[in-house]
Amino acid sequence: MSLLGKRRIQETVLMRSQAVKYAMCVVFACAAAAVALAVSLLVVAGPGAEPARAQEAPEATLVGAGDIASCNYNRDYYTAQVVESTITSASAPVTVFTLGDNAYPDGSANQFKNCYDPTWGGSHLGARSDITLKILDPNMWTLTRPAVGNHEYRTEGASAYFSYFGTAKAGDPGKGYYSYDRGSWHVVVLNSNCSEVGGCGASSPQGKWLKQDLAANPASCTVAGFHHPLFSSSTADTNIVKPFWNTLYNEGADVILSGHAHYYERFAPQRPDGTLASTYGIREFVVGTGGASPDNPMRTPRAKNSEIDSEVPGAPGTTYYGVLKLDLLRGGYAWEFRPRAGDAFTDSGSGQCHGKPPTAA
Repeated sequence: MSLLGKRRIQETVLMRSQAVKYAMCVVFACAAAAVALAVSLLVVAGPGAEPARAQEAPEATLVGAGDIASCNYNRDYYTAQVVESTITSASAPVTVFTLGDNAYPDGSANQFKNCYDPTWGGSHLGARSDITLKILDPNMWTLTRPAVGNHEYRTEGASAYFSYFGTAKAGDPGKGYYSYDRGSWHVVVLNSNCSEVGGCGASSPQGKWLKQDLAANPASCTVAGFHHPLFSSSTADTNIVKPFWNTLYNEGADVILSGHAHYYERFAPQRPDGTLASTYGIREFVVGTGGASPDNPMRTPRAKNSEIDSEVPGAPGTTYYGVLKLDLLRGGYAWEFRPRAGDAFTDSGSGQCHGKPPTAA
């Protein structure tokens, strides 16, 4: 059997074992959880969040961030700890997502091997005796579905990225976009390095694929992830991904995850033109807090419809680090920003899936 086939079997077996773990939780623990829930239904939510849903069991959990690993700092180790603890404690099957710029500064083979793998890769290439701060949990790599960032393309064709993750995880080299399902949710991963893949417009190969993929997978709930954000209160926002937003909005997508800005920022549901749309809008999370430090302070005032961010109060140009945990519920979602040990910032809340808007954008 080929290495790729073995890796696919490994991932399938692990996801199934997590599903068994979740089922056991339902049988043996849910009665106790219901009693506790009856005592208190109060859940802390960040500014602008909807009242949190009663804590129903998620169908699946996504956890991750973007802008992650470097051999010049250890912040990626501490955010990887949060990912690992989330996998261990989750009551539903977990998928680890990354949002690009996974290995700094160039996304080279050595940087994936020496910087990313010992932390967010769970040392799946083997434990390193020369590295003190490392995560020894290869399941982290097995569970990961990545997105590619601009730093990966500092290595020609992002070849080291595709080699490290493999086609089964990262999509076909030369494309870097793909989709998969978790529970009743459809998950789309796009490549926002538009010049590397023939564009991001509606008539580009990727744009056509996106529309076809959404039409072929008419899920009640959809989340998309790609590196560059359309909206941000830093200098990282770019209109180059607006065609993605247009298609996703018209097809009823609910959540978009992006990185590139080295902060966490949550936006109210909005249309691609930036107007508030509480019923059919897409909620964007910028989660560039995997380890890379900010390039510049956030703008004041913040971008329109920005509800909360991770810039440290009184210290412009600095951020709290951590990951986003996104529980995928039937007909909705619940989020929690989980900080690295020692950081005080968090954010949580929930939202409902909504389907297609009655008219096109």
